[in-house]
Amino acid sequence: MKKQVGGISLTYNSSKRKWRSEKLSHLGSSIFSEVAAWKGEALKSGLDVIDLGIGSPDQPPALEIRQTLSEAVLQEGSYSYPTSKGSVAFREKASAWMKQRFGVSVDSEDELVALMGSQDGLAHLALAICNPGDLAIVPDPGYPIYSGSLAIAGVVPWHLPLLEKNSFLPDLDSIPEQVWREAVFILLNFPGNPVSAEADISFFEKLIKLARKWDVLVVHDLAYSEMGFDGYRPISILQVPGAIDIAVEFHSFSKSFNMAGCRIGFMTGNSEAIAALRELKGNIDYGVFQPIQEAAIIALELAMASDNYQGVADLYERRRDVFVEALADEGWVVPKPKATMFIWAPLPYSIIDSRVAGAREFAKELLLKTGVAIIPGDAFGTQGAGFVRIALVEDEQRLVEAAKRIGRYLREEL
Repeated sequence: MKKQVGGISLTYNSSKRKWRSEKLSHLGSSIFSEVAAWKGEALKSGLDVIDLGIGSPDQPPALEIRQTLSEAVLQEGSYSYPTSKGSVAFREKASAWMKQRFGVSVDSEDELVALMGSQDGLAHLALAICNPGDLAIVPDPGYPIYSGSLAIAGVVPWHLPLLEKNSFLPDLDSIPEQVWREAVFILLNFPGNPVSAEADISFFEKLIKLARKWDVLVVHDLAYSEMGFDGYRPISILQVPGAIDIAVEFHSFSKSFNMAGCRIGFMTGNSEAIAALRELKGNIDYGVFQPIQEAAIIALELAMASDNYQGVADLYERRRDVFVEALADEGWVVPKPKATMFIWAPLPYSIIDSRVAGAREFAKELLLKTGVAIIPGDAFGTQGAGFVRIALVEDEQRLVEAAKRIGRYLREEL
């Protein structure tokens, strides 16, 4: 319809305006909200729900971390605006931890920025370093914000398959030259979520070599750096000589130090990308609450106090062993991950010829009939079809109980 306003002819839509951006439909999978709805149904029906869906740590931070936080919040001077890039003390401690943990030297002033959790940086990085219409390479399956952040920024995703036949490592040689030529960055996550594949230094060296050839920024999400098992300790991509010239890396306190609700992490690496993210964040937030930064400093000091620091790794390794063995006793054999808090499991063979068509139907029926909540793999991309993700976020007794319920379901319902 047309209407004259102040002598100007305006065209407007007579239908009711929708106050919702179309981009929101591309932020992540609807399966997560579906699982939440299924959980609500299960609770209403009186089931005791064992929630192995969301990867939220069930343990508190160390006492020293909590004491530091509680004392800092009582200080009158703690309530001014912090800086978006993080306090000097936090950045210097994070830099020192990178040196001790990985043998990597990073400049705390120009090569490190504090974040409100690593997801803050993952969500905003494409906005800071890309233009609308640019292309970025992201893994499939992958953590939903990887693709969701591209939707926010108007960046085109090119999905790099993570296949079981390749041990869920990407085939870098399969990426077409045209994709390398157009891509602004490639994002990978080792050890990962939902798959827990680990990359060795030779893989990272090859990745860095390709990135240099095509002038593509490498973005490595190392949120699970402190969750390696069986003697394995995840490595930093910045351990590759010269990688800091063309790579950045995300680190999180949520999983490593049980500080999920505190919302703190950092990105480190290439100074140009760091500066771009700092500039964006300087316009949209005022940084992490100072007492939380002080608590995070204590977390890093605890980790640096011993060369044999294991942190949360031992807890999740025990849970992994107990749960995988309990599932095997019930007839479902799943791979043992070498890292992270997740089991990435192919559907049981008994489902293939049953009335349950796939992972989504399996997850729904399992939850509604047994109270065990897991996430179907297609929540993380098309390559996740036929898999489920199970989070080790309950104690060992509850994990054994969950395995028994799953076993009964497999025997009695399918």
